[in-house]
Amino acid sequence: MLTIYHNNRCSKSREVLSLLEQLGRPFVVVNYLNEPLDETALRTLLQQLQLSPRELLRNKEDEYKSMGLDNENLSDDIIIQAMLSQPKLIERPVVVHGNKAVIARPASRLLELF
Repeated sequence: MLTIYHNNRCSKSREVLSLLEQLGRPFVVVNYLNEPLDETALRTLLQQLQLSPRELLRNKEDEYKSMGLDNENLSDDIIIQAMLSQPKLIERPVVVHGNKAVIARPASRLLELF
């Protein structure tokens, strides 16, 4: 079973959702803005992605600057707490299959899971 962490306002996320539908594989959609991840789930996702918290952080959001997240000296824990409090700071779309995950940007990265 695949899981897509989806933001329906994001064209890239909608593109990946469409590709999943075309592939005909079963999947679950998690609208992470309405169903925020808890800390355990976010840390698990980071492990599956094999990324640091900073690598999953969207730096183009207004909150990135206003929260001072451009400070390179911030700890991983502070960045994780920022993403938990402001889920739109999490890069999208993320697709999980088993214990692997990818940020599907471009959408073709989704195929790395198979």
